[in-house]
Amino acid sequence: MAEDGWILGSGPGMTTRVDAFGHEYGRRGMSQQGTLRKERLIIALSIAGGVLLAVIGARYLLVPESAARTFGVPARPAGYELYYIIGLRNLWLGLLAVAFATLRQWRALMLWFAMATVVCFADAAIAATSTGRVPQVAFHVGCGVACALLAVITWRKACREN
Repeated sequence: MAEDGWILGSGPGMTTRVDAFGHEYGRRGMSQQGTLRKERLIIALSIAGGVLLAVIGARYLLVPESAARTFGVPARPAGYELYYIIGLRNLWLGLLAVAFATLRQWRALMLWFAMATVVCFADAAIAATSTGRVPQVAFHVGCGVACALLAVITWRKACREN
């Protein structure tokens, strides 16, 4: 025990201090710092993707016609039901991704991003056949590519932890 009441400990590649409650604090080795940095980046990107989808969903609930035009669907359906369905879908799926990332559920995140890849490319096809505007189609294709990359990254992370 150190003079300041801490218990000193060490493990492979790290020097730690354990407080009276058993919480470890300390310096990690370079490889562990790099791994933690990558994990934080994966979590941040996953949360950002989830928040973006949740914002899109909330936008469909608050300003449905504007959101539909941004999506690439110009014609208004008879009522707002379709917009509300899309909004709720995006809202809960976005929050689900945030929860998976926060809880570090790598396999769940991998499946979420893999399925989101398919949905993004399908959305791009819908936008292309509806209005054909390049910004809307490019947005969906870009999101599909980002989801595919994040699916691979989270899959690799899940494999390393087992």
